[in-house]
Amino acid sequence: MSATTLAELPVGSEAIVQAMPTGRSALTRLREMGIVPGTRVRVTRRAPLGEPIEISVRGSCLSMRNHEAAHIIISAVGA
Repeated sequence: MSATTLAELPVGSEAIVQAMPTGRSALTRLREMGIVPGTRVRVTRRAPLGEPIEISVRGSCLSMRNHEAAHIIISAVGA
């Protein structure tokens, strides 16, 4: 079974961040904004062409590209 990533999460769905790689400056910035393992995230919308995606995390809305979201490993809420 392959890991699910934030890029694959449908609009309106929630998940828990399980892992993020280190050493990537864009992902370091996202970590600084609160996307860390154990955090609940929800995809609130996607742009018409599929990216960027907007997520809700810790009361804030953040946007990111799919290639950034593809590095964030998630699990279903309650799993």
